[in-house]
Amino acid sequence: MPPRKEIDASASVPSFYGAELRYKREAAGLTLEQLAEGSYRGVPFLSQIERAERRMPLDLAKHVDERLGTDGFFQRRCEDARRARQPGHAEYFADVVEMERGAETIEEWAPLLVPGLLQTPDYARAVVRASWPREPDAQVEEKVSARTARVSLFQQDRAPEFWAILDESVLRRPVLPPLKMAELLEHVLDVMHAARGVVQIVTETAGLHPFMTGTARVVTFPDAPPVSYMESMYSGQLIDYPALVKQYRRSYDLLRAAALSPKASLAMIEKTAEDYRKGKRPA
Repeated sequence: MPPRKEIDASASVPSFYGAELRYKREAAGLTLEQLAEGSYRGVPFLSQIERAERRMPLDLAKHVDERLGTDGFFQRRCEDARRARQPGHAEYFADVVEMERGAETIEEWAPLLVPGLLQTPDYARAVVRASWPREPDAQVEEKVSARTARVSLFQQDRAPEFWAILDESVLRRPVLPPLKMAELLEHVLDVMHAARGVVQIVTETAGLHPFMTGTARVVTFPDAPPVSYMESMYSGQLIDYPALVKQYRRSYDLLRAAALSPKASLAMIEKTAEDYRKGKRPA
């Protein structure tokens, strides 16, 4: 079982919700295992809700209310906790943003776009606008601000280790004018340096590899089991089933082996940024 982590109930609505869940569970004399029994969720999931790292699904809220005799409190308030989480982020991504803050490692595969943690405001704005062409400007800017603010997690005292693998086409796709693309790639280098992270590039000649389609992210924690996250156009899925997470981690290791070395990858990013600076289309 994950070690106990103290909760500051005043920090946010989800923190208050999680603290109340822990209080009611302990007042009832139940362990996490006993409360989870009979539900479709595991102990790690419940523990992360108590620590405000996951949102409470309605089916689990109903189960908790029945087991704890809380007269529908957790059902009534789970929607409030969900709405209060991470403004500017899609609902399906809210748990991921919460988890990043307590992560030990973040490993990400980006086959089509620069990962959100490495995006500049101009790049994020272009991506958001392309995805939501009818979104009001104010909401677009809220999404851009939320996305680019995530990089602050690397300034934490215990910042997560970050490993990013990008497809070569991500560097060469002209999402922005040449000078802005140069700024983007220089920003990628700056963030990876500040985060003491590792970046690798999978070249166009690399052939087949385990993640030919779709993004992938594996997140580990010092006090909880690892999770994987997969995302498509307007939806995302957090995966915490241990056997499946293990398979994703193995596939990510194979992807690392198929990519250029970190040194060669940095050189490719630097050369591509230089080409953009000179107004050249990257070769």
